[in-house]
Amino acid sequence: MREIESTPIERSRYTQLIIGIFIIIGLVLFGVYLHSLSETLPVYLFAGVLLGYILTRSRFGFAGGIKRIYMRGEGSLSKALLILILVTALVTMGIQWKAALEGAVPAYLATEGMDIIPGTANVYFTNIATIIGGFIFGVGMMLAGGCGSGTLADFGEGSGRALIAFIFFILGASPGHFARELIDQTAIGQVGVQLHLPEVFGYFGAFLMTVALLGIIYWLVVCYESYRKKEGTYLDPKGDYETIEQPLAHEKRKKFFSYETYHKLFVERWSFTIGAMALAFAALFVLVTTGKNWGVSTPLVTWNVAIFQSLGVKFPVEYFGSHIDKVNAGLLSDGGTIRNIGLLVGCSVALLLANRFKFDFAFNKRDGAYFALGGLMLGFGSRFGLGCNIGAMYASISSFSISGWFFLIAMSLGGIFGMKAFAGKVCILPHRMR
Repeated sequence: MREIESTPIERSRYTQLIIGIFIIIGLVLFGVYLHSLSETLPVYLFAGVLLGYILTRSRFGFAGGIKRIYMRGEGSLSKALLILILVTALVTMGIQWKAALEGAVPAYLATEGMDIIPGTANVYFTNIATIIGGFIFGVGMMLAGGCGSGTLADFGEGSGRALIAFIFFILGASPGHFARELIDQTAIGQVGVQLHLPEVFGYFGAFLMTVALLGIIYWLVVCYESYRKKEGTYLDPKGDYETIEQPLAHEKRKKFFSYETYHKLFVERWSFTIGAMALAFAALFVLVTTGKNWGVSTPLVTWNVAIFQSLGVKFPVEYFGSHIDKVNAGLLSDGGTIRNIGLLVGCSVALLLANRFKFDFAFNKRDGAYFALGGLMLGFGSRFGLGCNIGAMYASISSFSISGWFFLIAMSLGGIFGMKAFAGKVCILPHRMR
């Protein structure tokens, strides 16, 4: 990596730093207010801010695990995603195993009064909707330029593209939720499987299976990288680092209280591997403190209901009952909503502290239309498939649900299709280097 010198201009820009500090103070005050509503809500806020900060600081993106290797031919982010799942699955195994030994059961097998194994709410019933939803979501995340968490993160970073995609993400969430409820009641919707792997293979066996499958994907990534290198279309893993993200040149007499130290702590970009390890910690923090996995898209159904209910739209209680209850209780009483708000603000704070925040609306109307379409597909696909690549893929796989693997395959195929079908038609999807 090329090292750069710090400049006086970089040293003297304090406006964004001051704004970032004020936002942090505001987050503390907001947390105090949330504590007055419920003692658990500040935990959701802290988790969201932590997740957002990590995503932005490491430029980590789940959609990028597919897009980056296809466009650039290098799999640094893809490999980091595998590390993220592996580390999370290892710790989750211990958490779930302990709970099972104490008499807890998977959520889908539990009856009233039974303890539920943490994380097993993501052991979803896998049917045709999971496959179709995953594929639609995969196409959408290429058109929108990010997945569920990525869209929130980019929105928090000032991206106009993400703002459009996020609005339409919300608009597409309730239709996807409603469609999934309907198809699950049909004959074809009842054909499928719901399996928590430890129920068949035991916890250690389920973990070994997960390691083996992740190992196969890692091998495929390495083989594809070798192919692209021979083809001459492989790009340097760090070739897309911005100048300010790179480390400063080392000085002979480096003081701790200096711009160089500040740059190291708050500006210099983390590697994808460090980002993966930090995200694993944050996601496990969510699991330990709430008993449930990190998720992004479910609260957006609640936001959709809140918006349209305020406009006089009536939602059927039998399909939207839990979301209606959350709206009636107040959105700030919903933990998922608070975590998403925290994630968005955490991304903003990360860029403000690095003096890099800026609004970006560098696209035309046609691009905006594609971003809107991508957002709709993200919203519909995530709820039709019972989650985005956080809840339906990452959380499900690391919680040993077979559904996560089906969603991963469908989402990956959708992503590849989206990049091929829309290459050159939208600004964020150029033709692959040849």
